[in-house]
Amino acid sequence: MKAFLVDRYAKGAVLRFGESPEPELRETDVMVQIHAASVNVLDAKIKDGEFKLILPYRLPLILGNDVSGIVVRVGSKVSRFKPGDEVYARPRQDRIGTFAEFIAMNEADVAIKPNNLTMEEAASIPLVALTAWQVLVERANLQKGQKVLIHAGSGGVGTIAIQLAKHLGALVATTTSTSNFDLVKSLGADVVIDYKTQNFEEVLKDYDVVVNSLGTDTLEKSLRVLKPGGKLISISGPPDPAFAKQNSSGWLLQQVVRLLSFGIRRKSKRHQVSYSFLFMTADGEQLAKITALIEAGVIRPVVDRIFSFAKTNEALTYVETGRAKGKVVIAMR
Repeated sequence: MKAFLVDRYAKGAVLRFGESPEPELRETDVMVQIHAASVNVLDAKIKDGEFKLILPYRLPLILGNDVSGIVVRVGSKVSRFKPGDEVYARPRQDRIGTFAEFIAMNEADVAIKPNNLTMEEAASIPLVALTAWQVLVERANLQKGQKVLIHAGSGGVGTIAIQLAKHLGALVATTTSTSNFDLVKSLGADVVIDYKTQNFEEVLKDYDVVVNSLGTDTLEKSLRVLKPGGKLISISGPPDPAFAKQNSSGWLLQQVVRLLSFGIRRKSKRHQVSYSFLFMTADGEQLAKITALIEAGVIRPVVDRIFSFAKTNEALTYVETGRAKGKVVIAMR
């Protein structure tokens, strides 16, 4: 099958377009003919080698973390899906590879595609929506009437997280540039901060939750907007000891991770708030709950651009500029 592959980790490297064997179909797997995939910042970080310590992939690696398509074969123990089903998913982290013609995934990671979305729209959803769900519902336990700051509201995670937080009944603040004000307000943001002209940490106070997807400087400033007992949750790092343990990292890597997050954990304790790092995990059941919200009109996808499969490298380059509003999608057919 045709695929885009990482041959070596390097910043600025391009993916190689070539032939790759069709993936093995295990007994609990579904084989999906890929109709669309979306590009995430995570793809760029994997390509650049930023995660090679905690995600030790064997190269060459087919990149890609989101998929929509049609089931063409199922393993002998699959009970939830059949050939012909239209599905979408974020494959689990050790079985990525959606920049290709086919992918095999464990049925537990897959959900039926929302019936009101195109394949391209559906492919934009899984990773960012699961991230938003796991941050806001599972980790933050966000409640009606609470206040949440979602950084980078016009980004992939931000556009979904704003909608989910509003559905949960929270007051939502977000940071973005002036050109994106109308977009984030249309998604439900109550307070919008222009990060180019305003210091969010001077405007906001007594927040219950901050969702960070930006750098260390923003992370530390975010401590100032939280009330005692608040939660600072980062999806961009640094990873914390709980993540290293959950990821079954060895003793040495656990110590490295402990050191990486020591500063922000110490500052959080001083501010009487908690810090945690979240690396989202594949979950078909959660994705099915998100499907229900999409079909009910609670959450809608935000797609910036759609590239052809042949232009996968151009799509990745565009995502790396950081200017995309919502998601960038690759249409396979």
